[in-house]
Amino acid sequence: MIREHLTEYAGLPVVEFLDRDAEAHYLREAAYSARRNHVEAPTSTPHRERMDKAELAPDSVAWRLRLSSYTEELVPYLARFVEEVDTSRVVALVIGDWGFEEGSDISSRELRDALIAHAPALPALRSLFLGDITFEENEISWIQHCDMAPLLAAYPHLEEFTVRGVGETYAGAERLSLHVPEHGALRSLTLQSGGLPAEVVRQVLTSGLPALQRLELWLGVEDYGGDATPDDLAPLLSGEALPGLGHLGLRNSSRTGEWVRALAQAPITARLSSLDLSLGTLCEDDVEDLLAAVPAFSHLERLDLHHHYLGEETAERVRAAFARAGAEVDVSDRQEARQKDDYYPAVGE
Repeated sequence: MIREHLTEYAGLPVVEFLDRDAEAHYLREAAYSARRNHVEAPTSTPHRERMDKAELAPDSVAWRLRLSSYTEELVPYLARFVEEVDTSRVVALVIGDWGFEEGSDISSRELRDALIAHAPALPALRSLFLGDITFEENEISWIQHCDMAPLLAAYPHLEEFTVRGVGETYAGAERLSLHVPEHGALRSLTLQSGGLPAEVVRQVLTSGLPALQRLELWLGVEDYGGDATPDDLAPLLSGEALPGLGHLGLRNSSRTGEWVRALAQAPITARLSSLDLSLGTLCEDDVEDLLAAVPAFSHLERLDLHHHYLGEETAERVRAAFARAGAEVDVSDRQEARQKDDYYPAVGE
């Protein structure tokens, strides 16, 4: 989830474009190992050798860009990537640490502006993951973002966009904003957070995204800004917003049962092929509502409820009810509440 860096994105293996310090570290370690084993030391990193030999096609991997240290600054690092890789063929980027140190909060604004500046060099880019940052590098609630609408405008052919983090609520801190007047290519949008503000949800639902097929929102907890309610999603639940949507994820919510009840009555549910309510707080109090919703959900190809607080017998009862209706449901990853009514989504701080 967010414990490890991505190894695959957009169906492609992730290959890291090392910053100067990481390259030097690799070569030092490789030289030490070569001396111990009495073999010749490499003079280059594996992926650079593959690039030099034209064995690594730029469109065969998702390139991870991140600063492993801060001896090389972000803007020169991105410029070097554009110079050394045939970025006209790059189709997927995964962006990690863009220059914050532990305990500090640096907005993604400089990163956003640099990516916008390099847009002409990335005409084939179709998938972008912004924030491949583990909790050991920075808590998800500490990842500061800014207005991402200009970034999408600079990449009109982008089809998949994922953002991890929103930003904190203290005065002066930047936060994620994403109202996109018009983007005709975007098919998949994912916002991962420990608390997704209702304002951001409303921005997304009033954006012009006619091609969007997959929407995934990590709603989180109110303590970290996650105050969205079914009223905020009313344009979506009614079926008016995002008419092409076939997959909906309302994940990582502190109120999963509330979303079960809302979706059981929502017109949009009938046109979904898959629904993801995982990483949340589904509990015994929600079971009767969930079972009552089986007819509304039975047409789904997949219903994901993993990470929940149901008892073993209750989880089996749910699985069996959906199986009889011909629907696949995932009720794995059962959690134990530390005390009564003490339920938490998978990702908070």
